[in-house]
Amino acid sequence: MASAIEHLTKNFSFSSFKKAEDLKKRIWFTLFVLIVYRLGTYIPLPNINPEVVAEFTRSHSGGLFGILDLYSGGAIGRMTIFSLNIMPYISASIIVQLLTSMSPQLEALKKEGEAGRRKINQYTRYGTVALAMIQGYSVAIGLERMTGHSGGAVIDPGFLFRLTTMTSLTGSTLFIMWLGEQISTRGLGNGSSIIIYSGIVANLPSSLLNTFAMGKQGAISVVALFGLLVMIVVVIAFIVFMEKANRKIPIQYPKRQTMANMPAQQQGSHLPLKLNNAGVIPPIFASCILLLPMTIVSFGVAEQDSFLGAFSRIFNHGQPLYLVCFAGAIVFFAFFYTAIMFNPKDTADNLKKSGSYIPGIRPGDATAEYIDSILLRLTLIGAVYLCAICLLPELILLKVALPFYFGGTSLLIVVNVSVDTVAQFQSHLIAQQYEGLFKLGRSRGLI
Repeated sequence: MASAIEHLTKNFSFSSFKKAEDLKKRIWFTLFVLIVYRLGTYIPLPNINPEVVAEFTRSHSGGLFGILDLYSGGAIGRMTIFSLNIMPYISASIIVQLLTSMSPQLEALKKEGEAGRRKINQYTRYGTVALAMIQGYSVAIGLERMTGHSGGAVIDPGFLFRLTTMTSLTGSTLFIMWLGEQISTRGLGNGSSIIIYSGIVANLPSSLLNTFAMGKQGAISVVALFGLLVMIVVVIAFIVFMEKANRKIPIQYPKRQTMANMPAQQQGSHLPLKLNNAGVIPPIFASCILLLPMTIVSFGVAEQDSFLGAFSRIFNHGQPLYLVCFAGAIVFFAFFYTAIMFNPKDTADNLKKSGSYIPGIRPGDATAEYIDSILLRLTLIGAVYLCAICLLPELILLKVALPFYFGGTSLLIVVNVSVDTVAQFQSHLIAQQYEGLFKLGRSRGLI
């Protein structure tokens, strides 16, 4: 028999959405914040020569520069005050999570509840400021070394330019972080993910128009263009299927007496383990590590004929060594991040304390080993899935020259955020319907 939630989900209507005033306010607030964010991606840094920056962007669209420009919605390519985007906050969050799993003091703080969570969030903000200042100063140094046919990228280089650039980028990063927190609290969806999502999606219309223009000019064959569109649809459907896939481990709860003179009934449930517990973290980490030498060379830190320059050329998109190392790094980070985020020992202890157990498995260490063995197999399948999604675009780029960066990581982010946002939309709508039923029952004296 279908549950109440499934019944309500099947009977969604526009009339029920019209009555969901809180949901509509959240949607309008989220759109307003995204408009403010997009306006900030067009405010240029002071003392910058836009012609040199545009020339550099066109010649260095590959590598880490192109990936970060995609995530920032073109802010890096225009060298605006939002160039760092929310990446320092994401990096600080990941670092704090790693330290929490390794530090007993932070782990104890995490278990203190709301007070501990606020303290950890405060440490994350401090880390965001430190990372933003370091990256902002590095961007200022890179801009001073950037040159083009019309001269240098910085009109008046020096200490004052470095200070203003670092201050502008750090302040704007904190502002974006605040916008993300506002979306999470008063809007719809996870704020940080929504901001990254909007940056990726913002470039899609122009990228598609440029691609169709190349097809009309004959630079891309019609067959290749059609095949590319079909492949994108298939990949998106595959990502949705794999991200929703999970293994359900049956769990039995203690027997409970339901009514007088009735035998106690044993209740059962399940423990869901996602196929891809690490999410998009492994591809992001792997991309940043492997493409860092190329970025250093592009900013002129190393000469092209040096060892580092030759090393970066080997790691270009589509090179065999790059593909092998990229796949290996994804697998490593998939296992590493899953081990940090999910502890089978804690799960087994919680089940034992509540009197629950997995049928056929002894409580305690045997349960932990059983969950760990299942998690190991699931992580291996998830890592292979991530490798397939991320390496497929690299192989496509060898055959088809596209006017934009086409990466599996961006597809993963777009699909994951879309699925999560739709799920939150449904949750708010279902809550609104339950609230309406509750009010109706009270008005009729049924409750």
